[in-house]
Amino acid sequence: MAEEPVAPAGPGSVGPDADWPRNYFNYFTEIEEQFRQARGTGFFLLSPLDWALIETWQKSGVPLQAALQGIDSAFEKWRSKKQRTQAVNSLAYCAQAVLKAAEDLARGETGNKAEVAPPFPIEALREYLEQSAKAIAGAGKGYLPVAAVLERLALEVELHFVDLEGLEQRLTALEEKMLATARLEMSDDAHLAARQELDRQLRPYRGKMTAEQLALVERQFLDRRLLENKGLRRLSLFYLGS
Repeated sequence: MAEEPVAPAGPGSVGPDADWPRNYFNYFTEIEEQFRQARGTGFFLLSPLDWALIETWQKSGVPLQAALQGIDSAFEKWRSKKQRTQAVNSLAYCAQAVLKAAEDLARGETGNKAEVAPPFPIEALREYLEQSAKAIAGAGKGYLPVAAVLERLALEVELHFVDLEGLEQRLTALEEKMLATARLEMSDDAHLAARQELDRQLRPYRGKMTAEQLALVERQFLDRRLLENKGLRRLSLFYLGS
């Protein structure tokens, strides 16, 4: 998730969804469900590459509506083919269609940002920040500065509850600090194994993405795997309650 608070925008980026934070916190689950329904084969688990791609769309400002429309469009095109050699087994198949839908939506966007109710109570947010601080403090001395900031955010939760978008940006920046420390601690063998897994999963879809898309997805995948290997919890508010 580099030192900027959010990932750089990719092709088709149109800025935050007008219904933030409601659509923001539904983003992952609704895309997952849309892909499963469009695939039409019942239960299906998204891969680590799929989750990295969704997070790349979210951080690049691709609206939820565009992601859902792009998935439908990609499957419509797939079903129209006279010969279908294999099933669609990854969201990466839909990458081009999703970015096209985002560009189309951006050209037609009008109106002001909608005001919606917070998606969780303030006490749930306070507890999430406190638990995150405690868990990260236990990961080692190098992570204590991040834990200290999280403790302060928990104490000031009333201020941040009225600006969840700003809080999410702060948490993303803190996650970057965690990642920087984790990269220094990562062994060469672990890095090689993660890179090899990424290459295996991404190989069939490289031709469907631009160089910029590929760079974002690769980084997101490796960052997610790095945090998992170190046992570090994610800080995004999307994971609140999970």
